[in-house]
Amino acid sequence: MKILAVVSHPDDEVLGCGGTLIKHAQKKDSVCLCILGKGVASREIAENEKKIRVSDTGKDTKQAAGILGVDKIYQFDYPDNMFDSVPMLKIVKDVEKVVDSVKPDVIYTHFGKDLNIDHRITFDSVITACRPVGDRKKIRIFSFETLSSTEWQKTPFNPDYYVNISGQIDSKIKAIREYKGEIRKYPHPRSEEGIRTLAKYRGMQAGVDYAEGFEMIRSLSD
Repeated sequence: MKILAVVSHPDDEVLGCGGTLIKHAQKKDSVCLCILGKGVASREIAENEKKIRVSDTGKDTKQAAGILGVDKIYQFDYPDNMFDSVPMLKIVKDVEKVVDSVKPDVIYTHFGKDLNIDHRITFDSVITACRPVGDRKKIRIFSFETLSSTEWQKTPFNPDYYVNISGQIDSKIKAIREYKGEIRKYPHPRSEEGIRTLAKYRGMQAGVDYAEGFEMIRSLSD
């Protein structure tokens, strides 16, 4: 099986579906990652720290990807929190190129009503690029929640598909630690305790210790 995660920024793949990607890799599925933008530029940080973190982003992503079991990374450089400044057609075309290259059976991407504008545009670009025509109608598409974005939006995220990550939660935490500049202290949701708390809550909903929740966007049954 071929798996593709399409995310807006480095670390979104870990927060949204890291445990699930690890599980796919453990099952010997092919796992690819597409990151459309870089998540540092709009942060209020010192310029010298920004330069260091921008240069380290690729390293952090590769190290996290190694833990997740990602086989290939497609990296673009759309401006952080400014995806709406880029023609939608350009983003769609880039996503189409990745989809055509990977030929995925399953795609994981952002919740379409997230607070973050980049997340919303990423979702729209995936849905547009994967219009149900030809072989693309066979692609199963799921949206995930991203801590410090999804839960701060008024529109609720209501998962109807769960993946048991009880055996992968520690590796998910290990992967997010590679993004040293993104981790916050609890009670910030993007903290180690916040990640575990959400996974435990989704697990409680599904009857397991830890889980990741998804909204099924499209799945065609023969």
